[in-house]
Amino acid sequence: MIQRIQTLWLLLVAAFGILTLKFSFFSGNKIDKNQVKTFQYLIASTNFIILILTVIVFVGALIAIFLYKNRKLQLRICIAGIIISLLNIFLYYRETKTFTEGNYDLTAILAIAIPVLFILAARGINKDEKLVKSLDRLR
Repeated sequence: MIQRIQTLWLLLVAAFGILTLKFSFFSGNKIDKNQVKTFQYLIASTNFIILILTVIVFVGALIAIFLYKNRKLQLRICIAGIIISLLNIFLYYRETKTFTEGNYDLTAILAIAIPVLFILAARGINKDEKLVKSLDRLR
């Protein structure tokens, strides 16, 4: 299980998922209801939908790690993780529009790296599936 490269990619996805709960994606000024500018950070926990999607991505990566015997289901979970993480990035981007001014933080790379790591894991799972199928033909 641990010797497979996709396991390492999925572990990185899980680690980055946890880190996006702690580190900010965007920081800047936001106008309150009282027309007062306040400096705020956009973290996954500030928006409920982003929080739920981040937790789903994290848990999905952990589940996919332990499904190493069922590669088809593991691949489906990775594809679902790619879609959910891209949706998560879109929601982050949409949430940045509520700020009057600000900058993307360096830790935004964590959220952007998650779909890339899911794609790398899916490629590794697909290679394993092709290898198993080719060995079945030889028998």
